[in-house]
Amino acid sequence: MDALSSFAVFADHLNFTKAAQELHVSQPALHVKVNKLASAVGSTLYVRDGRRLELTAAGRSLASFARDMRADLESFLAGLADPQTPLVLAAGEGAHRYVLAGAVRLLVERGLRVRLLSTDRNETVDAVRSGRANLGVTVVVGPPPGVVCVALATYPQLAVFAAGSPLGRRRALKLKDLQGADMIVPPPGRPQRDALELASRRAGVTWTVAAEAEGWAQTLHFATLGVGIGIVNGCVDPPPGAVARPVRDLPPVTYSALFLKGEQASPGVRRLLETVQANLP
Repeated sequence: MDALSSFAVFADHLNFTKAAQELHVSQPALHVKVNKLASAVGSTLYVRDGRRLELTAAGRSLASFARDMRADLESFLAGLADPQTPLVLAAGEGAHRYVLAGAVRLLVERGLRVRLLSTDRNETVDAVRSGRANLGVTVVVGPPPGVVCVALATYPQLAVFAAGSPLGRRRALKLKDLQGADMIVPPPGRPQRDALELASRRAGVTWTVAAEAEGWAQTLHFATLGVGIGIVNGCVDPPPGAVARPVRDLPPVTYSALFLKGEQASPGVRRLLETVQANLP
């Protein structure tokens, strides 16, 4: 990359003396860089016509590529140096509210600009892969291809229901305790609903849909009203008027941080990840 950047300057001047002065290197050092680059690509990059230097066809093509690369690198480094460039954190509504709230509050207090994206599981992975998000936090089943996956915290699944229910007398529940219950579940096709339906079928348990809730806040609201029983992750604290109990035969859920491999070296992303890790509920 250093040789390409130097060649871009040389190609602009077609003069080793002027290019070396702009690059603050000696002429012999610049000659070595250009000659090594020519050897690396296997082509002659310039020819001498009398006292003038001219780029070959290969040299012109490489110079165009080198200029674009140099401009992209300068733009990228400027973005890293700009403290006003926000880091983008993608997560679902539940993760933002119950897992990441402490970390985000602390980051804002410390002056690190963070832009938040509200995304479902698949959208979180896509946002990280595409570069729209520097960091994503979600529940994943196996590391998604193309991203680094770091486990953050594991929580049990809880049944939440109105205070006064006979189920509140127990310290923990099993799926069989939900037989015939009125349930508060996500709309069809959502990962949590699919997983609950699969686990219930395997346990031979049937229940009735009393309400379809978009997000945990709505699930908790309906549960507090006595509409039915909802299933939430263990990072969620039940509000006044509701009781939560772990469901032992539902698998625990693990939240993971997702980022591109190259982002691991970014000071901003590293600070963001470390702050999230240190402020989990």
